[in-house]
Amino acid sequence: MSSAPLVYRKLSQVLFNSKIKALVRQGRYTEALQRYSRSPSIAAPFTFPSLLKACASPSHLNYGKAIHSTIIALGLHSDPFITSSLISLYVRCGSLDTALHVFDTLLNNQVLVPDTTVWNSMLDGYFRHGFFHQGISHFRRMQSLGVLPDAYSLCILLGVSGRFLGYLEGKQIHGYIVRSMFFGDPFLETSLIEMYSTFSRPREAWCVFLKLEDKSNVVPWNVTIGTFCANGMWARSLEIYSLMKDENVKIVSESLTITLSSCCQGQSVDFGKQVHCDVIKMGFQTDPYVYTSLLTMYGKCKLVEDAKKIFNQVPDKETELWNAMISAYVFNGWAYDAFAVYTKMRFNFITPDSFTMSNILTSSSMIGIYNVGRSLHAELVKRPIENTITVKSSLVTMYCKCGSVDDATSVFSTIREKDIVSWGSMISGFLQNGKFKEALDSFRIMEANGLRPDSDIMSTVISACNGLENIELGCMVHGYAIKSGLDLDVFVGTSLVGMYSKCGFPDMAGNVFYGMPHKNLVAWNSMMTCYSLNGHPDKSIELFPQIVQHGFCPDFISITSALAAVSSIASLLKGKIIHGYLIRQEILSDTEVENALIDMYIKCGLVRYARNIFQTMSMKNVVTWNSMIAGYGSHGECDRALSLFHEMKSNGITPDDVTFLCLISSCNHSGLVDEGQNLLQSMKVEYGIEPKMEHYVNMVDLLGRAGRLDDAHSFIRNMPIEADRSIWLSLLCACRAHHDVELGEVAADNLLKLEPGRGSNYVQLLNLYGEAELWDKAAKLRVTMKEKGLKKIPGCSWIEVKNRVDVFFSGDSSSKKTVKIYETLHSLKRNMEKKGVDCHYYEL
Repeated sequence: MSSAPLVYRKLSQVLFNSKIKALVRQGRYTEALQRYSRSPSIAAPFTFPSLLKACASPSHLNYGKAIHSTIIALGLHSDPFITSSLISLYVRCGSLDTALHVFDTLLNNQVLVPDTTVWNSMLDGYFRHGFFHQGISHFRRMQSLGVLPDAYSLCILLGVSGRFLGYLEGKQIHGYIVRSMFFGDPFLETSLIEMYSTFSRPREAWCVFLKLEDKSNVVPWNVTIGTFCANGMWARSLEIYSLMKDENVKIVSESLTITLSSCCQGQSVDFGKQVHCDVIKMGFQTDPYVYTSLLTMYGKCKLVEDAKKIFNQVPDKETELWNAMISAYVFNGWAYDAFAVYTKMRFNFITPDSFTMSNILTSSSMIGIYNVGRSLHAELVKRPIENTITVKSSLVTMYCKCGSVDDATSVFSTIREKDIVSWGSMISGFLQNGKFKEALDSFRIMEANGLRPDSDIMSTVISACNGLENIELGCMVHGYAIKSGLDLDVFVGTSLVGMYSKCGFPDMAGNVFYGMPHKNLVAWNSMMTCYSLNGHPDKSIELFPQIVQHGFCPDFISITSALAAVSSIASLLKGKIIHGYLIRQEILSDTEVENALIDMYIKCGLVRYARNIFQTMSMKNVVTWNSMIAGYGSHGECDRALSLFHEMKSNGITPDDVTFLCLISSCNHSGLVDEGQNLLQSMKVEYGIEPKMEHYVNMVDLLGRAGRLDDAHSFIRNMPIEADRSIWLSLLCACRAHHDVELGEVAADNLLKLEPGRGSNYVQLLNLYGEAELWDKAAKLRVTMKEKGLKKIPGCSWIEVKNRVDVFFSGDSSSKKTVKIYETLHSLKRNMEKKGVDCHYYEL
């Protein structure tokens, strides 16, 4: 009977300790510590690691110190598990010095030196607090004392790859793992895959995955899917998900959420719907993470109604789901609907977090209503959430998009610890508001503060150099991008292509483009535009089929760029090929593409084809009407152009300055002086559109062609703006056509004052003297040109025959068919002379 109390007491101790461990496993740390404090004397040694885990937060640090004292009093500080837990406690509570003191005390007493667990705890502590060099020294010290690293040691090292270790160091760790025969540990193999993912090496990650002995564990599958997704290879991620299902691996919610993220990245709606079916079949439709990912997928794939159905099907909505719905509306430009969901969220007493407010501020930016943004800011000031960097960065973006840079700067100045996102918001805001110098100054300050720019900021800085049109500064930024390894990023590369394009360096743009390892459609479009704008339309056209060959589907920008290049060289056959491609791909419904087709056919001389497209268009904007009016005018059909103008007005389309430019140009081609003057007057009086230099040039040309040279000169003198080169050149050409030497010399004098170093200006006057047989003046002018070293840039023309474009320059004899060309020319001249046509010409 006397042994009964003893048995009961031992049973109570077992139950007491088991209950504490169970509470810790459940995350009920406070309850576990309260239970211990009631009877600390009966705590068993094996319970102390659990108790120390419960103390591993700053609020429970004093509990931890008290338990530490108890451990020392009981002489348990030599137990490896307890010691490791003690070090982890101080590390997690931010007391690294205390953790190091515990470790060094044990090491100096030559206790636990061989135990890897204790060393790992300290190694994790160094890296967790950012002490990289000390952590590496600790690892080397561990090896020098004969303590062999285990799989967890190597997992810790691999876990800091990217932040502290480079790719080569990661490869060395991989080599050590192979030499030390560590393969077979699922945690270590997963860490290796994650390491290669961090360094954007999906191929190496895939090689590690293929060598896995046991592929039944879902974790490596998930990490591999995530690796390909993170590196832009979303299609490969989807393939691996399908392979995982075929291998009968037990899929978890994380598998579905990562795969849905891949569907978002590639906007693969069909595969996303298949995953949605898997969600229902596997019973994950109640998992909050899964249905939030589903909603996000539908939102990113622009199926807002499907996203809304997911949202409405969930009875108890958490903050994350509300955020996802708001984000879906914001992503698709439905700002007012985003505000409606936010209002409903507040009505249901759901507390918005920083992500909610960031999205709502983005909605405010989209609407561009300053007062709405100010109201949201006022609401945020009343709540602690306003102090987060995320929200303040969104406020900066909102104010910048509303054009209030001063308010944005004011908010930005209140951010104490500015991260890369907040700097990016401010730099981007300066760029959006045309403050290029301020954007570059902010970049320099950010760099001086030790922050390394990401691809978004680098792209913004390049765009700022582009805005300043400072190619030297742009080249310096390019050099910085190369040194930081960001030049290979597709967004940075595309920005560099745009900068070199605008500054007139297509070869440099080409070097950047062809050096990019991964190109997206935007990069291809930028390069096409670059070649087209810089006098290489043939190269621009050559890139179009390459887009398709590289697996991309050309969008309306690709097509319009290609058609613009075709138009510039009037290459009808190539234009028809592109048109045929559009019909086969059924992508003709875009108004911009149809406008480009109209322009292409007009410039290739096929007004009838352009008219057919115009008449079948369901939606016509002002550009459409302008293109067709210009087409009729350039082909001498001014009556049709004017008729179309009246039809345009009757359809409720308001004409712009380009419309009147096309109309006056049409009158110019047909010699309708009075109609042209009436249009110029109507433009100013009826529509309040102030004429630009192009309108005045056309009016001078119109008067000049009609022989009304004095009226043209009077018109120039009465212009409200200072006449430029094009005005005086137009008058000079008219004087030459009508042999008015006196007024021609006035025009030439003004022309040469504006551009004394341009050879073609002298040539026009030289032609005037030659045709008037003023040989002395012509000779003097030739001498002046020779003294100044001026030459006429030869004119050129081209013709497309059998899919080949031949270019001919004035006075050029380099063509293989030169003899045949001149024989044909002389034959034509003889035929013209027989018909009584004056073929007299001058060689200058």
